[in-house]
Amino acid sequence: MVSSVDIKKVSIRDKVVVDLDVWMDHPDDYDFSPRASLEDNMLSLFVELDDNEQEYLASFELDDEAVQMAERDRYVEARIKFSVHGMHGTLTHKTPQPRTGPNAKKLAEPRWKITLPLI
Repeated sequence: MVSSVDIKKVSIRDKVVVDLDVWMDHPDDYDFSPRASLEDNMLSLFVELDDNEQEYLASFELDDEAVQMAERDRYVEARIKFSVHGMHGTLTHKTPQPRTGPNAKKLAEPRWKITLPLI
């Protein structure tokens, strides 16, 4: 399951775009289906659990222009970057010339771009 969710930024283009960093506990964990809700000017992201309960992951306060766009479109676009604890950490021993060393390749960073309807 999801360990933590960080909202990096919320921007306004043709629609409201939310950039998220999602940290997972295990690389084989695929159980993540976010939902979005807008109450007053608070955008909240949550997941639904098995027994029809909701677990809130993150909240962000939107400005007036973003609230108007979100209410007009009734959806937000989420750009999600997934990372796994223990796999996507910080390198402690870096090779001086990365072209020739064992750290020449980066680990894959899976990303989603998804449209979340507002509930």
